Amino acid sequence: MASSSSYKLRCSIPGHEMDVRGLASAVFPEGAFVSVSRDRTGRVWVPNSSPDNGFTEMHSISGHTNFVSCVCVIAPSETYPRGLIASGGNDNNICVFTLDQAQPVFTLTGHKNTVCTLSSGKFGTLLSGSWDTTAKVWLNEKCMMTLQGHTAAVWAVVILPEQGLMLSGSADKTIKLWKAGRCEKTYTGHEDCVRGLAVISDTEFFSCSNDASIRRWLVTGECVQVYYSHTNYIYSISVFPNCQDFVTTGEDRTVRIWRQGECSQTIRLPAQSVWCCCILPNGDIAIGASDGIIRVFTEVVDRIASAEDLQAFEDELSKTIIDPKTGDLGDIKIEDLSGREHLEEPGNRDGQTRLIKEGDKVEAYQWSVSDARWMKIGDVVGGSNATSKSVMYEGKEYDFVFTIDVNEGGPSMKLPYNVAEDPWLTAHNFLQKNDLSPSFLDQVANFIIENTKGQVVGPNPPAGGDPFTGGARYIPGASDERSAFGADPFTGSGRYIPGSGPSPIASSGVADPFTGGSAYSSAALRQASTNIYFPKTDGVTFEQANSAQIIAKIKELNGSAPQEYKLSQEALESLVRLLGSISEPNSSEAPPTIQEINLLWKASHWPEDIVFPVLDIMRLAVRHPTVNETLCGEAEGVQLCNHLLSLMSPEGRPANQMLALRTLCNCFMGRQGRALLLAQRETVLSRAADLAGICNKNIHIALATLVLNYASCLHSQPDLEAKAQCLSVASRALETVQDKEAVFRLLVALGTIVSSDQSARELARSLGVNSQISKYSSVSDPSKVAECCKLVLKEMQ
Repeated sequence: MASSSSYKLRCSIPGHEMDVRGLASAVFPEGAFVSVSRDRTGRVWVPNSSPDNGFTEMHSISGHTNFVSCVCVIAPSETYPRGLIASGGNDNNICVFTLDQAQPVFTLTGHKNTVCTLSSGKFGTLLSGSWDTTAKVWLNEKCMMTLQGHTAAVWAVVILPEQGLMLSGSADKTIKLWKAGRCEKTYTGHEDCVRGLAVISDTEFFSCSNDASIRRWLVTGECVQVYYSHTNYIYSISVFPNCQDFVTTGEDRTVRIWRQGECSQTIRLPAQSVWCCCILPNGDIAIGASDGIIRVFTEVVDRIASAEDLQAFEDELSKTIIDPKTGDLGDIKIEDLSGREHLEEPGNRDGQTRLIKEGDKVEAYQWSVSDARWMKIGDVVGGSNATSKSVMYEGKEYDFVFTIDVNEGGPSMKLPYNVAEDPWLTAHNFLQKNDLSPSFLDQVANFIIENTKGQVVGPNPPAGGDPFTGGARYIPGASDERSAFGADPFTGSGRYIPGSGPSPIASSGVADPFTGGSAYSSAALRQASTNIYFPKTDGVTFEQANSAQIIAKIKELNGSAPQEYKLSQEALESLVRLLGSISEPNSSEAPPTIQEINLLWKASHWPEDIVFPVLDIMRLAVRHPTVNETLCGEAEGVQLCNHLLSLMSPEGRPANQMLALRTLCNCFMGRQGRALLLAQRETVLSRAADLAGICNKNIHIALATLVLNYASCLHSQPDLEAKAQCLSVASRALETVQDKEAVFRLLVALGTIVSSDQSARELARSLGVNSQISKYSSVSDPSKVAECCKLVLKEMQ
């Protein structure tokens, strides 16, 4: 088919009653696409065979109780061979539809504010972003992960082709790269809210922003190019199949086509906000705007609208009312205008804007390269010959400047407003500037509407910008990039090594694979069982100890301890008795007394440079039922957990980090300890994961054991979000851990998580765990690593 080399109108689809906020190309039928709107509906459009090359509504979907903000299509699966449609709305929900049902087949709940962006990936994975400042990963109707780190609304999300990599863009002006649920990188450069993201390849992506710029990024972090042409917010961006050219839309009423890094064509629409775009498989572009009309543009001559329809579109555009205060016309000074004779001079680029005086009016024209003529795009209000009563505020003219009193007795706030603006967009800008809750959106917008009645410019003021504020959120265990520590530092005077002691005697038969390297030989059981590794349903503990050396070290350090921490001789003897009673938790020794346990708790708050031998006793003590019940109870347990987490700070001492991890592992031996750690899972695993970057094999083994113990507890539970966090921490740890015993325990943890759980298996695949661990299938020493790895890979097939 012949190409016109520039895009022209194919058809206009007046299918919605309010703003069209989202568009997505459908998998089925061929050439179809989906639209969603503030009118709370979604519609599926299919190309028809009529001479006008238009589209027919095939299907209408509804299920949201408020505006619908975004849409994406989930790829076909065995269960849904035609794929699914997912939509997000201001009711905080995600509704998922089939192509033949008007109501959702299921609804995803969990966000606490508007869901404003969606992206789908492999294996049915869905990624959502919300004004609640989070992104969420969904699979099989369940939230698998919550991505926390942005301090304002998440306006854009996208899943990269490489498994496990996801991007989010926010009103905090940053873009974040996530891998296995963890923030791996933050991209800075935009000067305002990031509104759109688009994938170029495995290694590159685009972003667009309210700062009117588009940026091209390498996944590694470098911004390689910045593009300018828009004169106002840019709301959406889509990439052509050649992975180089792209299309953008924005608040300056335009669609812009970019080729070879330059804006090659500007298409102006008779609507203030051009919210969204999507590129159809045949190369046509569908556009959604604030006037509720979907417009499709094509460069194929045979699909261009009739001359009558093109003229009708141009006539509609020419009647548009333009307010120069909106910035749509760039930095043109209206006072210095020529007459109609100025239109006899050709423009020098597509989309160039020229204002002329026509009697007592000011008209705006745009140069069309393809037609080689100036095309009228509207009448300008507020120009040099127009009279208006304006109010100055912060150096700019406004039609109104309201005084808003939010808190009685507090300072008042100024709210500037022009009648050509969208009340909701003005409201959300006001809320963001003054750090106010987005829950005030409707109240502020309705205040503007009520106080500007009769002061409307243009035929249909657009309904609706959305707020993008959100409070900062604390994320425990922020990553630390300081230099790593070296090998085990616990030798020296007294030759005390925490956690050391005589090697345990193996029980008859084949030894447990978690009790040391040489004690285990997998060959003996190869014929008896095909999988002796997972699922592992009991905890792994750290048992070894040399009681005499521990006490000797405590006495030595007690001698030089600050006076307020010194233990009396009686207290030292109590610790000796306690250590004796806990060395064998199930022995006939008298259980530890409450006084001895309280003494241990007090001593565990010694200064960080000398506390490690006390932590070693704590590690052994929590295995005992009496100590476990006392220290891990409801109130006491939270204190214990917080104390151990404080010792696990990435800036802390490796000895304390390792022993705190081992203590947490041993807490799993008791019912109260398990309950405590399951309740504190999110915080504990987040802090523990930050220790993966420290170069210390003992810390890595303890970290891997903690993940394994969590996996063992969660194996028979349907808590997919908890399993997702375990998968994330295990995956992140495998990127840095080198010690084969730590790797083995992480593999067993992975196998335990995915065993007999289809959703967990699919999530692991979507995170790229298969490719991440495949290298371990060739490890020859110890052989258990390769054997376990192959079994995990088989489980995830």
